[in-house]
Amino acid sequence: MSQDLVVALAFAMGAFAPAIAIGVIGYSALSALGRNPSAKDDIRTTMILAAAFAEALAIFAFVVAMVINFL
Repeated sequence: MSQDLVVALAFAMGAFAPAIAIGVIGYSALSALGRNPSAKDDIRTTMILAAAFAEALAIFAFVVAMVINFL
């Protein structure tokens, strides 16, 4: 395999799971808001924190792909 393909696959696989996770987080937050609108502040805070952790995985995958690319 060429190094470019390895880098592309490393980033693609590392970005796929966080993208799905952020979608599930958003769906769950909207569902929770539909059931209990008075808890919007707590739900929003939890949703933003969970999305940030999921996005950190994508950033980590990007860093790993760049390390593979430049080695």
